[in-house]
Amino acid sequence: MPGAIYAEGLVKTFGEVRALDGVDLDVPEGTVLGLLGPNGAGKTTAVRVLTTLLRPDGGRAEVAGIDVLKHPNEVRRSIGLSGQFAAVDEYLTGRENLRMVGQLYQMSAKAAKVRAGELLDRFNLSDAADRPAKTYSGGMRRRLDLAAALVVQPPVMFMDEPTTGLDPRNRQQLWEVIKELVSGGTTLLLTTQYLEEADNLAHDIAVIDHGRVIARGTSDQLKARTGGERVEVVVQAPEMIDRATAILRKHSARGLNKAEVTVDRHTRRVTAPVAGGAKLLAEVIRELDTHGIEIDDIGLRRPTLDDVFLALTGHAAQDAAATDAEGPAAHRAEEAAK
Repeated sequence: MPGAIYAEGLVKTFGEVRALDGVDLDVPEGTVLGLLGPNGAGKTTAVRVLTTLLRPDGGRAEVAGIDVLKHPNEVRRSIGLSGQFAAVDEYLTGRENLRMVGQLYQMSAKAAKVRAGELLDRFNLSDAADRPAKTYSGGMRRRLDLAAALVVQPPVMFMDEPTTGLDPRNRQQLWEVIKELVSGGTTLLLTTQYLEEADNLAHDIAVIDHGRVIARGTSDQLKARTGGERVEVVVQAPEMIDRATAILRKHSARGLNKAEVTVDRHTRRVTAPVAGGAKLLAEVIRELDTHGIEIDDIGLRRPTLDDVFLALTGHAAQDAAATDAEGPAAHRAEEAAK
């Protein structure tokens, strides 16, 4: 049976820009799918199609078992959406914003008032409940926007880069709210540029680039495709680089050839993919010491978002903005089509 969110062969074009190029997704009920990709990869376009804000040019999709093209109004009654920018009325108070959303969903005035109070408490906004939203900080607005998406307690949620621009404290608070939602049975599609966010929240991750899903798996599975963990050593003197390289090659997880061990002679840094974690790092340190190789720095690190994208696409995440599938060209085409 298809999951709570299901897409098959989704295609969406804006003029000559192909924002979605045959996207397939399947999100089981009560789980989180992290849709991971750089700016312009197609993440937001996929969310807009799945939430009935855009009609696809090809393919099909279901949300909560409902066809998004045939029954868009029913889909809207079954979902919550928190976009990249907080969609709140700045001139209404936090409480008024939430009550308004409830009444738009045809809740009674009394029920909307009760639900607004519950959500204001849940999102730590009670002290600011009767202040205009324009006086809220960015983090408070994001929390109010998420609260608005939860007024009707939808079984399926879409969050499009919900923590972009938030400070670490507010990001952690939002992560806790998301975990609580999912533990209560909500199905979530979360778009993000942050591998750390997907690490913390997603049961499964789909990597999207240039409108295509190019990889799918758990966070650990995706990281393994970039070589998993890496040992980085900075030696004190240039003449020690070759000996350090030989040691790291020996300890490498995959019997690497010379090309697979990265050497930066300018910074005296040697990097090699490994497996074994802290135990392996301790062995490397002991062997470097045994061979008299003095080091300025050594560490074990896991792949970053750029590492994953470099391995999967051949470019770093920040470079993708230059080929933005949802960038200015697509935005102008979308606006013209409205």
